[in-house]
Amino acid sequence: MSLTRIHVKPRMSGIVINGTNVHLSGMTAAKREGRTVAEQTGDILKRIDELLADAGTDNRHLVQVNIWLSDIETFNEMNTVWDAWVPEGCAPARATVEARLAHPDIKVEIQVLASLP
Repeated sequence: MSLTRIHVKPRMSGIVINGTNVHLSGMTAAKREGRTVAEQTGDILKRIDELLADAGTDNRHLVQVNIWLSDIETFNEMNTVWDAWVPEGCAPARATVEARLAHPDIKVEIQVLASLP
């Protein structure tokens, strides 16, 4: 089975397609400093929409999502944005955990596995 890599950089690819599986790298908000968890989550989900479109799919085809929060106390704030974004009946398998992220201004990171239609 062949792999298709999109948005390839020296360290990682933004998208790897393996058969009908679309793997996205972990996404963080481009603008982080002074931004709330809700704002960062909204930015990340917008970027995920763009990447899924680049791969030929969308958020109706989510399979699995991993979410890391720098503070688990912001779980409800993140979920308010998440719940408005996920189409009804299309919720993926999902895990959300607290973790120390790569930079103090990063409050949310999201990694997605989706399928092609």
